[in-house]
Amino acid sequence: MSEGVYADSGLFVCFEGGEGGGKSTQSRLLHDWLVEQGRTVLLTREPGGTEVGQELRRIVLSPETGELSHRTEALLYAADKAEHVDRVILPALARDEVVITDRYVDSALAYQGAGRDLVVSEVEQVNRWATGDLRPHVTVVLDLAPQAGLGRFTERDRIEAAGMEFHQRVRQGFLDLAAADPDHYLVLDARGTIEEIAAAVRARVQQALEER
Repeated sequence: MSEGVYADSGLFVCFEGGEGGGKSTQSRLLHDWLVEQGRTVLLTREPGGTEVGQELRRIVLSPETGELSHRTEALLYAADKAEHVDRVILPALARDEVVITDRYVDSALAYQGAGRDLVVSEVEQVNRWATGDLRPHVTVVLDLAPQAGLGRFTERDRIEAAGMEFHQRVRQGFLDLAAADPDHYLVLDARGTIEEIAAAVRARVQQALEER
């Protein structure tokens, strides 16, 4: 695979990790802090960051969907990403905005690649094509043992309800991705306090803004 494409304008930040790690909370806190700094910020998510994505999110996460072919699941997630990048992420970056997304390509590689019985390199090829190989400038991985993260939910969607071994593979998938590209990743222990994690994220994003 190529080294990827990084937008020349704006800043693209992604939060990744397993279930219950606090991605949504930290995404929102970073958004609010950047707005306070006078930045124009777009906060979005995958799946579901577009109208089409909302329907795809319903399909892939609803327990009512039942079993899906693992390839079907991977392709649905890739379709969500294609629409999200073209309709939301790229236009915002072109306007020189900071884009923060709760999940991106790494989730497909960890969940549908490492987690399911699919070949990670094939899942990556599909998702890199779907997104035009666009990479985040900074990816924050909130690392948490699946036993702790899943324990935070009383009800589980299709993906959350997968077995513990699946979620262990997913966790390792995220850690492997971060280890392979440390310049673009920040791995944080999700057991830290909300403020401790937020401070570390702000410092890394501030550094990225200054570098750009």
